[in-house]
Amino acid sequence: MQLNFKVYKFNLKNQNGNAQIFDIIRKKYVALTPEEWVRQHVIWYLKEELNISKGLIAVEKELKYNNLTKRFDLVVMNPLAEPLLLVECKAPSEAINQSTVQQAGIYLKTIKAPYVMLTNGLTHIYLQLNTENMQYEFIKDLPELR
Repeated sequence: MQLNFKVYKFNLKNQNGNAQIFDIIRKKYVALTPEEWVRQHVIWYLKEELNISKGLIAVEKELKYNNLTKRFDLVVMNPLAEPLLLVECKAPSEAINQSTVQQAGIYLKTIKAPYVMLTNGLTHIYLQLNTENMQYEFIKDLPELR
């Protein structure tokens, strides 16, 4: 499925009848689900269009919140290992809605990134933390992340 990103050259393979895609961050093949297709496009977007080093991108790491174990999709760190951007990916068939914003909000209570990207590969929503009122506000695009 064509997403709202540039076309990237992915390494794909079929393992026992299951499509897989090579994740350049985790350095292994993973199941090619619709959400993974979006996540891999975002990884390449961050790397190729925003010039983010692969070493500054964390993929599907666990975090604890109120005794619950959660997994975020992507977090971009700065060179001091401080979170810069939280990315929440959904399958293209899923709408970016209030539930998506609330899910990202739970992760932000732990991660505290100043920028957020919510995407289903077709629609991208960007948010920035307003440090005056500590509320996230919509922005048109992501700034240079450093």
